[in-house]
Amino acid sequence: MKNKIVLVIICIICFSVLNAQMPNKMSYQAVVRNAGNQLVVNQNVGMRISILQGSISGTAVFVETHSPLTNLNGLVTLEVGGGNPVTGTFATINWTNGPYFIKTETDPLGGSTYTISGTSQLLSVPYAMHSKTSDDAKRAKSLMYSGF
Repeated sequence: MKNKIVLVIICIICFSVLNAQMPNKMSYQAVVRNAGNQLVVNQNVGMRISILQGSISGTAVFVETHSPLTNLNGLVTLEVGGGNPVTGTFATINWTNGPYFIKTETDPLGGSTYTISGTSQLLSVPYAMHSKTSDDAKRAKSLMYSGF
């Protein structure tokens, strides 16, 4: 009996640590060029990121804005889910209701007149976010609390 209690406590601690390590963000990088196809270097650019559900022209379930600084190579790096929210909450996206697409809009001048746009489907890695609510995790938690 004592061993079961110790095992249950260890499992609870492990699940708590695993849940705490799941950031509700994903990395995004892009190279920014202006209308003349020149790199936008060492400048703040305006970006709007949207997560679209269902299709390339689907409903936006999450929208946020960023003002990242490009580097010497015109590269911006940002965390989707860590910007200024416009619509929705990144942490509450139900990834099982996919497919999902990421739409990026960019203003190379740093404002919100987005002249560059692109959309692509999110594939394997972001869907790993679903694992924190998967049926297997739910079953494991219910076994812990039921005393096996």
